[in-house]
Amino acid sequence: MTIQLVEVTTANLTYLCLGGFIVAFTTVALLVREKAWQLYLGECVLATAFGIAIGPSGGNIFNPRSWGDINDITLEVMRIVLATGVFSIGVELPKAYMLVNWKSLVFMIVPTMTFGWFISAGLIVALFPALNFRSALVISACLTPTDPILAMAIIMGKFAVKHVPKHLRLLLAAESAANDGLAYPFLTLPLYLTLEATTGSAVGKWLLVGCLYQVILGTVIGAVAGSAFRYLLRFNQNRGFIDHESFVAQYLALAVFVVGFCNIIGSDDLLAAFAAGTAISWDGDFNAQTENAVFASILDLIINCAAFIYIGAWIPFDKFTAADLGIAPWRLIVLAIALIIARRIPALLLLQRFVPDLRNWREALFSGHFGPMGVGAVYISTLALTKLPKASDPPASQAEQLSATIQPIVAFIVLCSIIVHGLSIPFFNLGRHVRTMSHTSPWTSRSNTIEGPEWLHATRRFNRDVDIEVQGAIGTPNDTQSVSSTTPTPVNGKSAEEIGAVQNGVPSGENVEMNAAEGQGPKVKFAE
Repeated sequence: MTIQLVEVTTANLTYLCLGGFIVAFTTVALLVREKAWQLYLGECVLATAFGIAIGPSGGNIFNPRSWGDINDITLEVMRIVLATGVFSIGVELPKAYMLVNWKSLVFMIVPTMTFGWFISAGLIVALFPALNFRSALVISACLTPTDPILAMAIIMGKFAVKHVPKHLRLLLAAESAANDGLAYPFLTLPLYLTLEATTGSAVGKWLLVGCLYQVILGTVIGAVAGSAFRYLLRFNQNRGFIDHESFVAQYLALAVFVVGFCNIIGSDDLLAAFAAGTAISWDGDFNAQTENAVFASILDLIINCAAFIYIGAWIPFDKFTAADLGIAPWRLIVLAIALIIARRIPALLLLQRFVPDLRNWREALFSGHFGPMGVGAVYISTLALTKLPKASDPPASQAEQLSATIQPIVAFIVLCSIIVHGLSIPFFNLGRHVRTMSHTSPWTSRSNTIEGPEWLHATRRFNRDVDIEVQGAIGTPNDTQSVSSTTPTPVNGKSAEEIGAVQNGVPSGENVEMNAAEGQGPKVKFAE
């Protein structure tokens, strides 16, 4: 009998690749994110690149398309990743955040998504003439939502925490979680119009199924489940029936439970998961219990790495050139550039005055740019593909044409979004370094012009008749305090000029106050 010790299987290669990447990335994570030119490069870009390298287009070591029905596998992998992601966002939002900030979220989601939906469809029809407007609306529904996984990896990184105001980070996080679930009505309407015999039947099914049954019922189920779990956990906690580790386990358990139940009844599972996360932490108690949980961060890292490695290996590079379907690389490149520019930025610039949490046009521009497309787009496109007929060669109908072209277009846009949005922070920070180096003056030239004790040479003074502003990277009104020195304010018997008030010594996002009434010197107040 021959003993075979070496056994190379698909499962073993998957464990090897996923575990190897996470080990390698976490070993040098601090170097990649902060030490190497302070690029703040996250795991999403690197995991996608690694997936491409070991996928069918690279070394062909990790090939999800050889596992069986690729659509079913992709749908369930992306579903779990999104469900845990949106649930975590709901849990981490402040107490009753959705109620307090409802106006900002309504304008950030409904008109912005509608605008991007139609703009994206118009661009797709212009660049891919083989598709009609209904088919283009199906594809644009996949690209309209903001991906919560990629968005959270960017806006909750250390660079964003340091330079982006907290209210803006919370707004983008809540928006990205909510609009993935709200993509269902945008997807189901053109799908029903494409597949149903009459327009009346399509609109009727859309209102009953796409809006009421999926969106409204899914939200209610999630809210009820989250509220019930919140009271149950509090009851058990007051009687000592539950420990800290059990609270952390709810991150995964409740999200999976809600998704499973909503899938059984055919409701909106993503919106239900987000509603459950929001409801379970509505009073802030669950959030406080899991605030310092290390397991949740570890789980997020592993899930994010696995998801983007999978996406990198899943991308169908061989379908980016298909003359019979009207797909060409230049068309895809033009579409990607146009979507990044026109999909969100114009709408948010126009709506900025109606969104209380967008306090100036710079915040609107920032929010318009950071609307990445990633896991959510892959999930929705795969869901659409399961509803469409299998494409023949060549396609015999518009539905088959849509079935053949939806994933190549969505996959290319997702790849471009991962590159552009994933590298936006590194390039922005690199530009700041270059600009800072080019404007730094020599120490001797500055020290020779300042009179006074030696310690004063390292400071800058407030000049007379000049208003000095200390502000964060985005420059919101709440982050800016003006310190006027037109009339010297006595502090402990000395003027502001005499004490050498520091302009550049205060980190970004802090406010400087001169409190003469209390007889104090310069006071630094740390803002969140």
